[in-house]
Amino acid sequence: MKKWIYVLLALGMVACSNDDGIELPDTPNPDPDADVVVQDFMWKAMNLWYFWQGDVPDLADDAFLTDEEYTAFLASESDPGAFFDNRLRFSEDRFSFYNEDYRELTQGLIGISRNNGMEFGLIQFSGSSSIFGYVRYILPNSDASTKDIARGDLFTGVNGVTLTDDNYRELLYGENATYTLNMADIEGNDIVPNGREVILTKEEDFQEDPIFITEVFENIGGETVGYLMYNRFTSEFNRELNDAFGFFASQGVTALVLDLRYNLGGSANTARLLSSMIYGTNTDEVFTEFQYNDFIQEAFTEDDPDALKDYFASAVSSGVPINTLNLDRVYVLTTRSSASASELVINGLNPYIDVIKIGTTTRGKNEFSFTMVDDPSNPGLPFIYSPEREGDINSENSWAIQPLVGRVKNSVGFFDYTNGFAPDIELQEDLGNLGVLGDPNEPLLARALQEISGVTAKRFFEVGMPAEPFTHSGMFTPLKDNMYLDKEIKLPKRILKNFQ
Repeated sequence: MKKWIYVLLALGMVACSNDDGIELPDTPNPDPDADVVVQDFMWKAMNLWYFWQGDVPDLADDAFLTDEEYTAFLASESDPGAFFDNRLRFSEDRFSFYNEDYRELTQGLIGISRNNGMEFGLIQFSGSSSIFGYVRYILPNSDASTKDIARGDLFTGVNGVTLTDDNYRELLYGENATYTLNMADIEGNDIVPNGREVILTKEEDFQEDPIFITEVFENIGGETVGYLMYNRFTSEFNRELNDAFGFFASQGVTALVLDLRYNLGGSANTARLLSSMIYGTNTDEVFTEFQYNDFIQEAFTEDDPDALKDYFASAVSSGVPINTLNLDRVYVLTTRSSASASELVINGLNPYIDVIKIGTTTRGKNEFSFTMVDDPSNPGLPFIYSPEREGDINSENSWAIQPLVGRVKNSVGFFDYTNGFAPDIELQEDLGNLGVLGDPNEPLLARALQEISGVTAKRFFEVGMPAEPFTHSGMFTPLKDNMYLDKEIKLPKRILKNFQ
C-alpha cells in the first residue's frame, strides 16, 4: 500500500485512504536536519522497485512505525555505499550496484568511459597471490591502438610493481591516467617477465563501437557465413548494427557466427533488435517476458499485461526497417564473460531456432535493472532516470543506484539459467594460441566454421594453457555486466486512480 503513495506524491496529490476507505500508512520521512538524503532516496526507490523487496525486512512497507525510527535506520550507515550493500541489498543478489555520480553511470550505458583501449583478463598464479594479465583485444582509435601491444600479449606488473590480488585495482584502475605495463612471455608452462614496457594513457569520454568485426566467409560447406564480433549491447549503435546485417544480407549470408565471448550485456531492447535481425521480424511472437516484484507484477498483470512482454521487432528505434537474415540456426561463441543481454539473446531465440553454443559456460545473469536517481516526481516512473529530466534530479544528490528490478524468461517460460548456459561444443581459449580475432584460423571461430562445414575429419583443438580469468577489464566499467531495461513503460493508471 505504501508504494502507491510514492506514485501519489509524484503527481502532487494528497490522500490517506483507498476506495475501500482503508487507512494507508504514512510514507516515512527523515529528520530534515539529518545527513541522510542519499540513504532516503535509496530506501524509497528500493522499497518501490526492487525485485527482492519482499525478502529484505528493512524494505517492508511497515518496517518503521515513526519518522524517528526511519531516520535512525538511515543514519545507521554514514557511507551510502555501505548502506546500500549492507542494509538494502538481498543476500542472493549478485549484481545490483551503485555509483556516486549518475552522469558517469548513464554515460557508461552508452559505451562512454575513461579508457586506454586495452581490454584484458586477469589470472591468478596457482598457489600465489600474484596475478598476470593477458590482452584480449585492442579498441580502434584508442591510445593502445597506437602502441606496440596486441591480443595475446602478457603482463605481470604495472609501474615496476608486481601485480597481486591486493594491488591490481589501484594499479590498473586508480586515479592515474597513465601507467606502464611490464610485459611477459610464456616459457614452457611459466609466465616470465621479458623486460619490455608499454606506456598507456586513459582517454576521458572514450566511446567504444561495440560492432568490432564483421566478416563474410564463402563456400563453407556450401554456406556463405557471416561473422559478427559484438562486444556490448549499446543502444547508441542500433542503426550501425542494423547496417551490419544489411551488409550480410547483401552478401547472401546463409549462416551466422555471433561472437559474444567478451560481451557483458547492456540494453535489453538492443538484444531484442539483434535477435530480430537473426530470426525475423515476427512482431506477433514473444521474444521475452518480464517478471517484477509482487506489487509491480500484479499491477501490470491486471492493467497492462503487454508491459510484461517484448515481441520481435520490425524496425529499429529510428523507424528504419530491420535487416533480417531469417535464419533457422545461429552459432554463438561464449565464455564466462558472456552475460546478461548476451544470454537474453540465447534464451529468447532458443524456442524458435537452433542456438549452437561454442566455447565455455556463460555468466548466468537473468535479471534486469533500471538506473535510479533522486527524482521521485518522474510521472508514472518515480526514481527512474530520464535524460530529459536531469533538471528535476535533486541537485544535492548525485548518487545513482542500479538495482535488479526483475527477471527475464522466454516465450515458453524458461528463466532458470543462473548457472549460465553450458556450451554445446566446449572449447576454452588458449593463452598460447589466442589467434587473431576474425581470422578463420582463430580457434573458436575455426571450430564454428568446422561445425557449419559438416566435414567428417574434424580438426583437433588442443588447449595447452587455458585462459581462465577471475576478472577482466569490462568489470571495471560503469556498466559492468548489467542488463538494463529500456522498454517504455509507465506504472498502471489504476494505481493512481485509487487516490483520485
